[in-house]
Amino acid sequence: MGTIRLSIRIHADPPARLDKALSRDVPEDASLSRTRLARLIADGHVLHNRQVVTDAKVRVKEGDIIDITVPQAEDSHIGPEDIPLEVIFEDDDLIVINKPVGMVVHPAPGTPTGTLVNALLHHCGDTLSGVGGEKRPGIVHRIDKDTSGLLVVAKSDRAHHGLAKQFEKHTVERYYQAVCYGVPDANDPRLRGVRGISFEAGNIMRVTTQLARHKTDRQRQAVLFTGGRHAVTRVRIVEPFGAPPVACLVECWLETGRTHQIRVHMAHAGHSLIGDQTYGGRRKLAEKAIGAAGLAAARDFPRQALHASVLGFVHPVTQDVLRFEAPLPDDMTQLIAALRLVTQG
Repeated sequence: MGTIRLSIRIHADPPARLDKALSRDVPEDASLSRTRLARLIADGHVLHNRQVVTDAKVRVKEGDIIDITVPQAEDSHIGPEDIPLEVIFEDDDLIVINKPVGMVVHPAPGTPTGTLVNALLHHCGDTLSGVGGEKRPGIVHRIDKDTSGLLVVAKSDRAHHGLAKQFEKHTVERYYQAVCYGVPDANDPRLRGVRGISFEAGNIMRVTTQLARHKTDRQRQAVLFTGGRHAVTRVRIVEPFGAPPVACLVECWLETGRTHQIRVHMAHAGHSLIGDQTYGGRRKLAEKAIGAAGLAAARDFPRQALHASVLGFVHPVTQDVLRFEAPLPDDMTQLIAALRLVTQG
């Protein structure tokens, strides 16, 4: 995609700031987010009444003429790598991936290579039309390194803009399968006393808190009730394990999507995920209830037992309603099989 030039007349009653006014008045099909507009202003690509302006806070009024030059997308500084991907869906604007366990989504100081972005740069090649001025895949949401499952990534600016809006408005359908300690049942009196826990019709546990980085451990998230970011998770019992039940397959769905949200909320409820090294504590299952095979499978499970199983959204360009499902990976299937042995016996 080459250089694009736009000329915009500011509409009536504009926000005072240039970036906010442009965010309102730039045509939707230009797919320029406020962040992207602010960067174009700072880089000298915007004229205000024929004068270059580099301050996003400059004041504007109705009738002002704004000229924007959107440069051709540059190649990403991140290197492409030939890493196999399980592609569930792909077109010119987006790609849906079933991410394997162990793959980081985006390069970071600790993991500069081997990430999903590196793999997508190789897979997509010249079909990337540029996101934020750079030929790279647009990450609109993430799942943890040791969580498997579905992820949608934008290949174009227009898709990135549209998907980001849906995630911001919490209209994306996201369901996860998880295996937790205990059974999050409405009949458990303990749960009734946990702040932020309530139950909805159908024995659905609703966890409502604020989440923020832990004060002393920056790799963890912490539950708060003032400050932080609003977070809501719903949890449905799918299948209890053990006699009596001491573990459970649950389905979780997100109203919001915060870092580690399901893992933190399940731990807050006292039902941390099997294998979760960060939030799981030192919980153990009783061999009498779950059997030797179930006990060993839970004890040795090397990651949080969490899988992003369903992803649904409106295609940001075609407006088609899309919904994808990914079956449980083999390691979780084997864990569940071992936990079922005593339950079914």
